[in-house]
Amino acid sequence: MLKRITVLLVFFATLIVVLYIRGRTSLLEQADPQTNQSSRVGDAWLYPPESTPGAVDAEVTQDDIQQTICVTGYTTRVRPPTGFTNRLKRELMEEYSLPGEPSDYELDHVIPLELGGCGDCLTNLWMEPLTHPGAHEKDRVENYLHRAVCDGQITLADAQMAIARDWYSVYLSFATNDLR
Repeated sequence: MLKRITVLLVFFATLIVVLYIRGRTSLLEQADPQTNQSSRVGDAWLYPPESTPGAVDAEVTQDDIQQTICVTGYTTRVRPPTGFTNRLKRELMEEYSLPGEPSDYELDHVIPLELGGCGDCLTNLWMEPLTHPGAHEKDRVENYLHRAVCDGQITLADAQMAIARDWYSVYLSFATNDLR
């Protein structure tokens, strides 16, 4: 009897750890392993490298968006500290041999914080060029999708998938007054 209880406890402890880790891993790997960058609309430099597919915060769910991402100031509470992001920005510039200065890039969340992206997951952070199109246009898409999620026009999961798969396609589809 004690052995069965021990086995069950180990099983449930393992399950909890797996679910926690799954929540902090790649959204694209969880949802659709067939997704690849060749199906994207824009040029490759508009998107993060394949090693950075995006990650979600397991604490944010469709059921609690009105208490999390839809609350004013939410991103301020979950944004990583500046010391972390500045150090990571320098490291990523060196790792990827990126040209220019750090000010030529934004350390961007593939799945933005306002859509329940993981704030400090390395699979969710990349050096986005401050070009046109680029970071500013993606920011407009993030705001558009955030409003749509909070207004109940799209599910959180659909918004996360849309921005992680091809944010530029969303931008081109709605590059009207909807994104202003």
